[in-house]
Amino acid sequence: MRCHYCEREAAYAAETDNIKVGLCSEHFRDRLAELSDSDDLSALREQLDVTRTER
Repeated sequence: MRCHYCEREAAYAAETDNIKVGLCSEHFRDRLAELSDSDDLSALREQLDVTRTER
């Protein structure tokens, strides 16, 4: 699978409603940085019920 934004090999893939989108490491980091600057990340955390555990 190739990255949605460029022709590099996808390192990560997301799927919803039988649609898969791949992202290379660089574009994954870019999208994650964009999400961290928006309210969408907190909504995603709530949806996924993300909790942090101490090691």
